[in-house]
Amino acid sequence: MTEQVKKTLGKTFSHKSLVLEDISFAWKKGHCVLDKCSFSVPGPGLWMLVGGNGSGKSTLFRLISGIIRPQGGHISCSLKSALVLQNPDHHLLLPSCGSDLQLSLPREMNTSERNKNITFALKQVGLTNMSDRPIHTLSGGQKQRLALAGALASQASLFLLDEPTALLDPVSQRSILEIVRQISRKSTEHPITALWITHRLEELTYCDGAAIMDKGKLGKWFSGDQIIKKLT
Repeated sequence: MTEQVKKTLGKTFSHKSLVLEDISFAWKKGHCVLDKCSFSVPGPGLWMLVGGNGSGKSTLFRLISGIIRPQGGHISCSLKSALVLQNPDHHLLLPSCGSDLQLSLPREMNTSERNKNITFALKQVGLTNMSDRPIHTLSGGQKQRLALAGALASQASLFLLDEPTALLDPVSQRSILEIVRQISRKSTEHPITALWITHRLEELTYCDGAAIMDKGKLGKWFSGDQIIKKLT
């Protein structure tokens, strides 16, 4: 286990940020996607889940975010979540970067606070001074960074990232990985817990801890390097 994993797992938190106990879920045709799945995320950082198609990873995220409800078990989550999908076009609705981020901001913010938060979110993802930039002129990687900015602007503290680099070129993949790793490790008033689904083993080298999803259950947390060795 790496020193970073030891440091993160060794911290004492007043509560677990996310706990799932015996979660079960099956689609209408009777296929059991999750079978008494239990795990917890101990705190802020970048945590990755790896597993084959049909292992239950995406269903798990939809349960955590509240899109669907578990048919058995209990989910305890003290964090506001934001779901980031493979295709950023599924997130982006308005014509410019700034106008689209307006949709993510809490309603109670005044104009000054809104402008400040949009500027901050764009800076965090490397899109400084691009508030007026038309979304249709952005590259795929820039669109995914804007989707991350939306998660930041919403003031979510749990990022659920469902293979966010799947449609990106290698340079953009590394950019997204670096950004998420950076924002999840910053010691701020609003720390970020990032839970990331991947099928690319090389991405596991960026995480603070990783676990294997198989047959509807999630294994124990290990370092990314240990998971790579288990799967190769």
